[in-house]
Amino acid sequence: MNPLLRLSRVALAFLLVVLAGTVGYAVLGFGFLDSLYQTVTTITTVGFREVHPLNPAGQVFTMVLILVGAGTVFYLFGILLEALIEGHLRHHLERRRMDRRIDRMRGHVIVCGWGRVGRSTAQFLQSLGKTIVVIDKDPERLRDIEFPHILGDVTEDSVLDAAGIAHAHALIAALDSDADNVYVTLSSRALRADLVIIARARTESSKSKLLRAGANRAVNPQLIGGRRMAAFALQPNVAEFLDVVMHEDALEYRIEEIGIGAGSELIGRTLTDTALRRNTGALLLALRTSEGRFITNPTDETELHAGDILIVLGTPAQLDAVRAEATPQAD
Repeated sequence: MNPLLRLSRVALAFLLVVLAGTVGYAVLGFGFLDSLYQTVTTITTVGFREVHPLNPAGQVFTMVLILVGAGTVFYLFGILLEALIEGHLRHHLERRRMDRRIDRMRGHVIVCGWGRVGRSTAQFLQSLGKTIVVIDKDPERLRDIEFPHILGDVTEDSVLDAAGIAHAHALIAALDSDADNVYVTLSSRALRADLVIIARARTESSKSKLLRAGANRAVNPQLIGGRRMAAFALQPNVAEFLDVVMHEDALEYRIEEIGIGAGSELIGRTLTDTALRRNTGALLLALRTSEGRFITNPTDETELHAGDILIVLGTPAQLDAVRAEATPQAD
């Protein structure tokens, strides 16, 4: 039976016993307040002296009331205690299971802040098959969350450690305050020099502060949303195509970035030499050099170097083929 339903039934039985006791003593000649007092002291077994002397009928009634009432009271307290212990125990066991699950995670993404931005970010990452840990200090926000989560202040290093920052791939600072996002960025960068940190910036003036604090990127969701709305208004087909290849499963093709690792066979060769398009079927849209310069629609004579990032359009199989060529070959 549902514990809440069982508790409500026992509570109703307790009230009925109190009512019956009060009416019974009233029939025996007690006033209302005396009847209620006599009933409560009797069923709670606190020890008492009769308000008025009891005749044999009153004594029998009192004995029955003690047996029924005290049993009801003890049962009620037992249910309350059981619910309290069971709730704490269940929460403790669930928390331990979640902590062990987080401890085993590798390459996950930590989302700090479970507001609108944090939710939409986590849901998109989940659609890509990424593992996520959410941190928020508001228990109400985390009440029905489906992701592994930590209840705590993300500005504390111990909370970041509990979220597995030592083994995470990236951290997204999506708190409501720019000041908090700056602090989280500073703390996270101090804990992990190689961590990818993406921070939310509510104002343009905060972006430079977040970048100086150690964020790889500072993103203003309102600005991006405005640009996307403008793009749909002016070039709807281009905007929709980019949406499909970046965010949806309806089209087989994807745009991904693939880094050229040290020791790759592509290093030092031109695009003509690599015959990347012919060998893999993927289309190279752009190249970002190791110095950070973008080359869009690179020519056949473009030479590839270690650390370059290839921006490639293709099917999953084609992208895997490019990734295999860009990866250093094992001896």
